[in-house]
Amino acid sequence: MDHTAKPFDPTALPYTLPEEALDILSNARSVTLGENVEQLNKLAVANPDESGWHEVAYDVPGKGKVVEAKACRVKNGIAANYIDPYMRRRDPDCMVIGDEKPTDKPTFQQRFGTSFDSMRAETLEWMKTQDLMMFPFLAGVEDKGTGAIVIAPANAGFFALGLALLQGILANDEIPEGFSPKAVIYVAPPFRHTHLDGKQVVVHNRLDNKHELFAYNLYPGPSAKKGIYGVLLNIGEQEKWVTMHCATAKVVTPYEQSIVISHEGASGGGKSEMLEPVHRQTDNTLKMGENIVSGETRSLSLPSSCNIIPVTDDMALCYPPAEGGSGKLTVADAEDAWFVRVNHINKYGVDPHLERLTVTPEKPLLFLNIDAQPGSTALIWEHIEDEPGKPCPNPRVIVPRDTVPNIHTGKTNVDIRSFGVRCPPCTKEDPTYGILGIFHLLPPSLAWLWRLVAPRGHANPSIVDTGGMASEGVGSYWPFATGRRVDQANLLLEQIINSPAVRYVLIPNQHIGSWEMGFIPQWITRELLARRGGAHFKRSQLEDSRCPLLGWNPKSIMIEGRPVGSWFFSVEKQPEVGIEAYEKGAEILKQFFHREISQFLQDDLHPLGREIIECCLNGGSVDDYAKLIDHQSLLAED
Repeated sequence: MDHTAKPFDPTALPYTLPEEALDILSNARSVTLGENVEQLNKLAVANPDESGWHEVAYDVPGKGKVVEAKACRVKNGIAANYIDPYMRRRDPDCMVIGDEKPTDKPTFQQRFGTSFDSMRAETLEWMKTQDLMMFPFLAGVEDKGTGAIVIAPANAGFFALGLALLQGILANDEIPEGFSPKAVIYVAPPFRHTHLDGKQVVVHNRLDNKHELFAYNLYPGPSAKKGIYGVLLNIGEQEKWVTMHCATAKVVTPYEQSIVISHEGASGGGKSEMLEPVHRQTDNTLKMGENIVSGETRSLSLPSSCNIIPVTDDMALCYPPAEGGSGKLTVADAEDAWFVRVNHINKYGVDPHLERLTVTPEKPLLFLNIDAQPGSTALIWEHIEDEPGKPCPNPRVIVPRDTVPNIHTGKTNVDIRSFGVRCPPCTKEDPTYGILGIFHLLPPSLAWLWRLVAPRGHANPSIVDTGGMASEGVGSYWPFATGRRVDQANLLLEQIINSPAVRYVLIPNQHIGSWEMGFIPQWITRELLARRGGAHFKRSQLEDSRCPLLGWNPKSIMIEGRPVGSWFFSVEKQPEVGIEAYEKGAEILKQFFHREISQFLQDDLHPLGREIIECCLNGGSVDDYAKLIDHQSLLAED
């Protein structure tokens, strides 16, 4: 189908549009109906200049022409770059609520001093003056989710392409029976400058019969991706299910034993990295890390790695525990593509798997914040600069999941839920919360607390960071939720209670005490737990972490007959750290937990949740936590 706009004919659609959407499309200057990704690839660069760049610009009252982004066709897809460096990653404060339903999030009224009704009406009227494009899609999957449509300026084809890759696009002959759009995305970039102080803002307007999402910027993170996440969380809140913020992998050992791990955490917590093969040095060893004080380096010989079968990359729809008495959690991918951050790939050869997938893809991809020219090949290690000598920390590529080799399609049962934390270095001279060992085993109640506080962590590359130790919020998906945090806390606790066969681990990345380690801790943990057939340990194999919030840590670990030093698990044993610096780091963690969990002590908090929080506030031990949800997390002694 050609990308040329045609007169809008609602009778050509095999579904009924919401009233406001019908009014906009019937009165717009022109309308392009999206049918497939190939069409949107053309729309993304519909009007290139002589050099091959398609400019995404708008006339803004009081400012004149404002160029939001530029897009070009490259050999392996479409490359788009934002003019304003601020727009190249998600602002953590981008969400506001436009309605009056129960919420703990900032409302439009609170933030801007006026009702959203007026701006909503202005937005809908502005859209009638534009050349528009529209297409339907399914938010989630058929048995969990809802029908949805997007209406956006036609010149923002790259944004529409990103949404279609991430969430899918339905041609008329693919519309399922009974399809009825209950979610609508309206895209109106100029209002960022005229009404919103230049900030990224996405307004969620939860009406009785539909969920409106007003995207006032063109970065897909807060809208095309996380905005739809918010829609799913809102539906799940009503229907009592959760969309987890996690990457899920089936890990198959060289001996054909397998486990399934779901790795949760805030942005930068290692979700995408859980799906990557172990990064090796030229001699095939694994670089454990480098001591930032002494300069010492350590390597580990691991002749063969596990095979990784990806299941989910970021958003996992959760089902009740698997039938048949297994007591495991069941998940399925909520998306059609993966929004992969590649800031850690800064030269050729760092990740041959992803490099091969993106340099010569089966289908055209969408690259964001990648330094590419029209007609070139976009390379994921060539990052645009925010300023001279300062690469953008959030380069991205959208990879359709059906192009990922060996991917698992459909539901799968989870054996282990891990939680990732970005940690700063911790030394005697500069004590911090970077006291986590390579991994810790958590009792279920303590695993729930970590999901309440969800540390955003050190040097987060995905968002506009404000520094210090901050929380991403309950589930690590709280930035995308529209309701009340206590409701999400209760859902997560019920989920844990109802999944007695699931085990829980805590895994840091970037630093272990004074050692800079990147994502090696989670790759080593993945290899070890898969070889053990799960997170199965006897009490005699573990010791209480010096900080009770860290649960248990192994006394000693062997991988393929090769020992891993105990100071990588008990950080206080590192001479560059010691007990005094460790205790200061533990106090930072304790104060952070106390501050964050106290806000959940509301009247309708689950009674068991109240017990767990009070246990923490009263300085409970690891054994105290273990007794609160007795899922027999540890193996019986012989």
